Amino acid sequence: MIVIGIDPGITGAVSVFTDGKLTDLHDLPTIEVAVGKGKRRQMVPSSLSDILYSNTSDLVPNHAYLEQVASRPGEGAVGAFSFGRGFGQIEGVLAALNIPYTLVPPGKWKKALGVSADKGQARMRASREFPEFASQFSRVKDDGRAEACLIGLYGVKAQ
Repeated sequence: MIVIGIDPGITGAVSVFTDGKLTDLHDLPTIEVAVGKGKRRQMVPSSLSDILYSNTSDLVPNHAYLEQVASRPGEGAVGAFSFGRGFGQIEGVLAALNIPYTLVPPGKWKKALGVSADKGQARMRASREFPEFASQFSRVKDDGRAEACLIGLYGVKAQ
């Protein structure tokens, strides 16, 4: 059985569990695009599709668990739109690949695994659960990787 855990967002990630074991981890694929005088990162849906297939030996995952997100307090309209756009693209890729998925609110998977809202705690927990991937959670900005793995673990336990 192949279970996918996805933490959405520009610094999000995709974890792949095969028969209950974490077998792969990837940052969500992004590119930098020009926006006015600046630049912004956007997710690349076609590359996400490639990740899902390349990590499963051309077998479609049995189920994906995607963190259910909403706009965040204090977030500007442009940031909220961009975040929602990426989330919708992830749902679109899952639907196009016919991968059944469950939206999981952060509070639900964190409570089930005994993880607080502290991103550092998520990184420490992921390092303990998956020591062979611990180097992937070493930086503060690696919280998306850690959370993707913990979301996947939640999904494995829910199966």
